[in-house]
Amino acid sequence: MNDLRMPGDQMEEACGVFGIYDPTRKLHVADSAYYALYALQHRGQESAGIAVADGQNVRHYRGKGLAAEVFDEDILATLTGHIAIGHVRYSTFGGSDPINAQPLVARYKGGTLALAHNGNLTNTGSLRARLEDVGAIFQTNVDTEVILNLLARMCRGAGMEEAVPRMMRAVRGSYALVLMSEGRLVGIRDPYGIRPLCLGRLGQGYALASESCAFDAIGAEFVRDVYPGEVLIIDEDGLHSLRVPTPLESRLCVFEFVYFARTDSVIDGVGVYAARKAAGQRLAMGDQVRADMVIGVPDSALPAAIGYAEQSGIPYGEGLAKNRYVGRTFIQPEQGMRENSVRTKLNALTRNVHGKRIVMVDDSIVRGTTSRKIVDMLRLAGAREVHMRISSPTVMYPCHLGIDTPSTDELIGSGRNVEEICTYIGADSLRFLSQCDLLRTVEGSGCGFCTGCFNGKYPMDIADTDEGLDLDL
Repeated sequence: MNDLRMPGDQMEEACGVFGIYDPTRKLHVADSAYYALYALQHRGQESAGIAVADGQNVRHYRGKGLAAEVFDEDILATLTGHIAIGHVRYSTFGGSDPINAQPLVARYKGGTLALAHNGNLTNTGSLRARLEDVGAIFQTNVDTEVILNLLARMCRGAGMEEAVPRMMRAVRGSYALVLMSEGRLVGIRDPYGIRPLCLGRLGQGYALASESCAFDAIGAEFVRDVYPGEVLIIDEDGLHSLRVPTPLESRLCVFEFVYFARTDSVIDGVGVYAARKAAGQRLAMGDQVRADMVIGVPDSALPAAIGYAEQSGIPYGEGLAKNRYVGRTFIQPEQGMRENSVRTKLNALTRNVHGKRIVMVDDSIVRGTTSRKIVDMLRLAGAREVHMRISSPTVMYPCHLGIDTPSTDELIGSGRNVEEICTYIGADSLRFLSQCDLLRTVEGSGCGFCTGCFNGKYPMDIADTDEGLDLDL
């Protein structure tokens, strides 16, 4: 989402998934999938892929890079059918090898399955070992292939309605899945609802997506969020819903609202822009700092900066300019050039900040290296004071449920207090939003939230074990 940070100094995005079923067979569903992936590109920039089905065959194409780099008109023209699923990837498990690009496609006794996954299983190792013991062969390093293998085995002598709930009882972790066979589209959200998934309507057909912004890109109407533990099966008979047992309270990843999701998305009933702006407003409450201007770090922190300015009465302005042509492919061949990467992607507006006391709002601090360089940049541009305000709590623990974070030792918030962090980044003052205030920004969602990266309290046992699971292979 925010490419301004130095490598490793951010909470890396989850993946993005999409699916569409057109019963009229008049849409070119591969084109719809492409535009949807373009809208979801902020969720993953390492690879992109699309698979389509026409009732008899499944075709797919995937590759390393952004959706616009992987696909062109000629490639999309070959992907014909009335069902499609798509995926944009940031690797949280299995590495960035192109072989791990999704959707994964596999043939089994009952036909062909294609699968795209956003999330992370915590018991991948034990499940993979059990599958290998009964003869399974793996072509990739990703946990998605474990799910695909389980589904293929559990479909033997059973329909999708039986196989999918069995798979869900066998795995632990977070997942939003779109699954496709020759004639069906299936959407699956884990019982805790950790990763988002929503349902849309396009004409007489349906669509599934990680975020509602994908529906806007293809002209679909948002219907609702997929419920935690819900399985949606879409075929020629329409839409069918199955539910598996769920915990008493769901645990959507709260960082969707802090950083990951696009500001024009709505997740579990809460608008992302409104939540970020409210975070900025709460951050300003009780803050006695004296300043001349509030600025935000582009792009995800801008709504929070606007909210802070409105609540505090300090004028909002632009103090940082983003180079929008520097992104994932920016080359940094030598260490010296890496040290200048922030300045290449971002620059201070000297005439706006010179001689002023600045409140700079950002969404999070992970390692702190990027924050330190931006503070230095503003001082070199003549800022008299730089007061850092963060619209989320201190990140103290790594995520095990679909977000790639540094280890505990590498997190600046682990083992350092606010004053020590402030000294490291070189700011005049530093303030974080409390966890209680962050959760108030998403009130009305009707769901609970995972806050493991802030307090180490994960919604499930993260040990890699298959003990006690329903796993009759």
